[in-house]
Amino acid sequence: MKKVVTIAHSPDADDIFMYMAIHFGWIGNDFIYKNTALDIQSLNEFALKNEFDATAISFGLYPLIAKEYALLRTAVSFGQGYGPKLIKKKDTQLKRNFKVALSGANTTNALIFRMKYPEARIIYKNFLDIENTVLSGEVDAGVLIHESILDFDQNLCVEAEIWDIWMELVKDDLPLPLGGMALRRSLPLSDAIKIEKDLTNAVKIADSNRQVIAPMLLERNLIRVDEKKLDTYLNLYANKNSISMNEKQLYAVDTLFKLGYDYKFYDKIINVNDYLIPSEYEQARNS
Repeated sequence: MKKVVTIAHSPDADDIFMYMAIHFGWIGNDFIYKNTALDIQSLNEFALKNEFDATAISFGLYPLIAKEYALLRTAVSFGQGYGPKLIKKKDTQLKRNFKVALSGANTTNALIFRMKYPEARIIYKNFLDIENTVLSGEVDAGVLIHESILDFDQNLCVEAEIWDIWMELVKDDLPLPLGGMALRRSLPLSDAIKIEKDLTNAVKIADSNRQVIAPMLLERNLIRVDEKKLDTYLNLYANKNSISMNEKQLYAVDTLFKLGYDYKFYDKIINVNDYLIPSEYEQARNS
């Protein structure tokens, strides 16, 4: 009897794209994968409760769950000259204590936002509701994420790019760590290694078969954007750099964790390499 592995991810286009190979059974024969799609803050909250075997998370959350979850190298989303946007109504001047809607307390964009705007009054909304929350006047501003950054109401404008704030904070040309994948530590190590391989292969297959999978997403109405915006969005967040973190990406994650510690959001500094799946175990066992 095959083991069931529960996987949770967000409903935005890059996550769905990266998991299509799993959905269609194109990878792995060792497990039965069952997926759940939830907004990113719900995913973060469930990760705090140790709910799913594998789950997409905000990198900003990870130090809070490091005891229960290992960090995977794959299915990652980074910004490189782009990312979440702080938007407001045109011709609006923001005060120091402006009211803002964010997509969740533990998201990476919220972490960086709070470093830059410590006096802002924050409320949390589902990411799909943030634009309308600003338009209605309930808040003075909001941070758009996912596909929302590509197109928003003409009465709104960008006050600040989270990418620019990141550059200001790190003072280095590092990619902005946004979304990652975590795996429950209670799983046997041999299973964990296989699961990471399966997920890595799924992202690799998706990237190599974009011309096949992207139309499937559109035909099945699985996403909220048209063909042109889907192509743009996948180029940003689901690409070759999503398959397996390179050294620069790992350093960027460490830099995020160090910033979080410096600003007292975490109680200790962690090094990402200490929290990855030790794939060298399999090589040693088979040597």
